[in-house]
Amino acid sequence: MAQEDRDTQGCGRRRFLSQLTAAAAAAGLASGKTFSAETPPAPAAPLPSIALGKHRVSRLVAGWNPIGGYSYLGPHTDRHMKEYFTTERTVQFLLDCERAGITAHQYSSASNTAEILRTVRQRGSKMQFLCLDAGRNGIKAMVEAVQPIAMVHHGGVTDRLFSEGKSGEVHDYVKAAHDQGVLAGVSAHNPECIKRIADEGWEVDFFMTCFHFLTRKHGPPLPTLEIGYPFYADDPRIMTDVVRQVKQPCLGFKILAAGRKCASEPSVKEAFRFAFQHIKPTDGVIVGMYPRFFDEIHANAQYTREFGAAVHG
Repeated sequence: MAQEDRDTQGCGRRRFLSQLTAAAAAAGLASGKTFSAETPPAPAAPLPSIALGKHRVSRLVAGWNPIGGYSYLGPHTDRHMKEYFTTERTVQFLLDCERAGITAHQYSSASNTAEILRTVRQRGSKMQFLCLDAGRNGIKAMVEAVQPIAMVHHGGVTDRLFSEGKSGEVHDYVKAAHDQGVLAGVSAHNPECIKRIADEGWEVDFFMTCFHFLTRKHGPPLPTLEIGYPFYADDPRIMTDVVRQVKQPCLGFKILAAGRKCASEPSVKEAFRFAFQHIKPTDGVIVGMYPRFFDEIHANAQYTREFGAAVHG
């Protein structure tokens, strides 16, 4: 990226932050209140919400990939994210998300996951957790350790098992999750997996639907170096066509193409607009955030309020 482009991007983000700060200051002046630097920010207004079973969650769910160091941008960025998201910073990140109106977090199992989520609870959080995992033998232990509201079968594993003719293992996972008294979800990158499950009438409570078909096969290997996952521009439209056809709630993820649509705030805003305009009013989005350089939490919450207000709750 040229220096001029970086400067323009930085100015745009600084301008956006100044607008948020000015709005918060105006609200404080209007109410006659002033705040010191030590005063914790008041919780934001609730975000639009949807139903997942008997639960209500914000239409914006905080994702996990940056926390786990999965950037889809290469090993250097992976390490950058993992070093940033210490246990304490992750706890603070989730508390900041909740103050911004985000009421749910989709996580994956890692060595410090249980410690992080228990600490968040101990600090008074009421955030609800959705666990993305694979292998039904670990469901009982995860439910006992963290008390998630849902267990979701991992998307990459779903795609692989379907391609190998082993979809029954995914179905067994759904049944095992229900046996533990939690909601059962299935994640997939391949829209055909979602269609098939819906057509066969599985007892799935909701889907996680990737906006990019990252597990597609491309035929015989070419004599080139690995260049990473392909992010095709038409994939979001293809997946959202399927999302609108299934009756279950869907949580769209990778709406920002793992950072590839984050070159500017207008680009991020457009991705949120597209997502909410092309999914059902009963659906939401999962977005991973890396607030090291920019207040992505409040920016994404603002876009959700602007474009996701079709459902109130």
